[in-house]
Amino acid sequence: MEDELRMAALLTRGLQEDGYVVDIAATGTDAVWQAGEFDYDIVVLDLMLPGLDGVEVCRQLRKIGRWVPVLMLSARDGVDDRVRGLDAGADDYLAKPFSFAELSARVRALIRRGAIERPTELQVADLRLDPATRQAWRADTELDLSAKEFALLELFLRHPGEVLTRTRILEHVWDFAYDGVSNVVDQYVLYLRRKVDRPFGVEQLETVRGAGYRLRVESTVAGAT
Repeated sequence: MEDELRMAALLTRGLQEDGYVVDIAATGTDAVWQAGEFDYDIVVLDLMLPGLDGVEVCRQLRKIGRWVPVLMLSARDGVDDRVRGLDAGADDYLAKPFSFAELSARVRALIRRGAIERPTELQVADLRLDPATRQAWRADTELDLSAKEFALLELFLRHPGEVLTRTRILEHVWDFAYDGVSNVVDQYVLYLRRKVDRPFGVEQLETVRGAGYRLRVESTVAGAT
């Protein structure tokens, strides 16, 4: 997906010599349509496209559930541009100018990884979180979380239905040197419940007696049996 004709031709020739079948899209709109309609092994996506830029193309593909690996290319080498691309769902980022040998190696690595589902937002029932923007919601209501509460909720959303021990939570949300006998995990789970469950009359974050805590894959009305 490249609108500069000379670059598109060079990439096409190089990839064809590597044994790939190549389709070209010259606009962001065409890119979304083609990648949405056809089962590609990889998308090589230029950041600067007419119409929709590469970031928006990537975001729209992820939104419609297309998990094809995306390698983003750009003449911009700023950290902000790389962050925008990766947060939109790109799998890798290569700044121009680059050697074709490096691009070829990155293409091979991404194809080996395959089209694994990796949403840019985490969601379980109507509880969702965006790691990039540091925002979380219950349905359409945005949640006001501290940094530790956010990290704790992100951990639960990455492991829905799993029982997480206090030790595992400490290792992921605090650090290995934290006092293992502290009740800080219990305190923060309580804080989190007060923000994500109780105001909405639901019970989703539950205590598993003698084991730890679990985020149910479905929320239930508080007090229901």
